[in-house]
Amino acid sequence: MTQKKQNLWNVPNVLTMIRMLLIPVYWALFVHGYTYKALAVFLAASLTDLADGYIARKYDLITDFGKLMDPLADKLMVLSVMLSLAIRGLAPKTALIILLCKEALMVLGGAVLLEKGVVVYARVIGKAAQTLVVTGLILCFFHEWILEHLGFPLHTIVIWCAVGLTLCALLAYGRSAIRLYREAGKKEAENP
Repeated sequence: MTQKKQNLWNVPNVLTMIRMLLIPVYWALFVHGYTYKALAVFLAASLTDLADGYIARKYDLITDFGKLMDPLADKLMVLSVMLSLAIRGLAPKTALIILLCKEALMVLGGAVLLEKGVVVYARVIGKAAQTLVVTGLILCFFHEWILEHLGFPLHTIVIWCAVGLTLCALLAYGRSAIRLYREAGKKEAENP
């Protein structure tokens, strides 16, 4: 029992919890008009996401809590930022709806797979899609400058490219999930 408590309070998990706590901080700043301070909170949260994964792998501090909460914290922060920007008309609402539906499918699929004891790990394409989404969201904060100096909505283009890549990642995840689910079913049938 003590061992599990020690594992829970490791550096990567604490960084994940900090990222969760930064979501209401982001909203408070954004709603009160402190747009660039809110952006700084989002950037800090994104850095904690990079740091916790690196530290967890490098120092073998991967826990079940981290496997569950790290992607959840990341998705909640990104979707929160996208929602806030969509409300202000700075990010496409349709892109937000697509990403919300994709995340709902991932949660539903994850629950089904969890019953079989199957874990599908993140793929490079998923990480690339997430990085592109974050990049697009950061660019949304500078939409006026982008439109004035570039003359076209680069931020919107990046977000739509990220949505496309995210859907490709969902397909790759789905193929892996189906294969692993079938393999788990076969093993279950062989060893009742």
